Amino acid sequence: MSELPGEPLSRRDRVRADTLREIRQTARRVLVDQGVDGLALRAVAREMGMTAPALYRYFDSREDLVEHVVADLYDELIDDLAAVRDATDPATPGARLISVSRAFRGWATAHHAEFGLLFGSAGERVLAPDDQRGPGERPPQVAGRRFGGVFGELVAQIYLERGFPVPDEADLDPALQEQLRAWCAKLPVSLPLGVMHVFLSCWIRLYGMVCMEVFGHLRFALDDAGPMFESELQALSAVLGVADEYRPPAEQRP
Repeated sequence: MSELPGEPLSRRDRVRADTLREIRQTARRVLVDQGVDGLALRAVAREMGMTAPALYRYFDSREDLVEHVVADLYDELIDDLAAVRDATDPATPGARLISVSRAFRGWATAHHAEFGLLFGSAGERVLAPDDQRGPGERPPQVAGRRFGGVFGELVAQIYLERGFPVPDEADLDPALQEQLRAWCAKLPVSLPLGVMHVFLSCWIRLYGMVCMEVFGHLRFALDDAGPMFESELQALSAVLGVADEYRPPAEQRP
């Protein structure tokens, strides 16, 4: 008999949930210790003292396990960003966006292997192509949309409360307009295409800066990418009309 909503889980279900959680946590340790290429069911099973076939009672495939690890990592990152956002003082969208951007870089630089699985090309190698999966959204897609929403919601709030310069829709390339319009159709709040263009441009700069630092692509010029990140963050604050809310890290309130 299935459990009714609100009823406590049976002992069997609790044991299964604990085992699922342990498998995902072990898979993350394997990822950190051995890299993406070492993230195999056999390696995870060995760490847990199980046989690889036994893992198939909990996950259908290696890809299924990796997808759940990815979703867990997104949840951790989102929780970290949300905690920083909610603790920011003053609690304005601009100040929060600056704090969240710093927190994103902080998580990324402290979790190289995890960041590579979430955002790097290496992670794509461990996931099966879309045409080899069943219909419907998968855990990483749902979690990834939530991650994007942390930044998107703050930029939308800045625009709605303060506004910032945006290009006229007619000045955008028709092919770009079409893609931005399709993206906007998926969002809960309707915004001008120019706003989405600015948001996407800012995100490319912020995300690109973090990726280049994490993957070592700035070492040709920078031993410490922190000051360059702050320079970009200050410039993006000006683009979004919140330059007056930017403060160097040393000047942040305790």
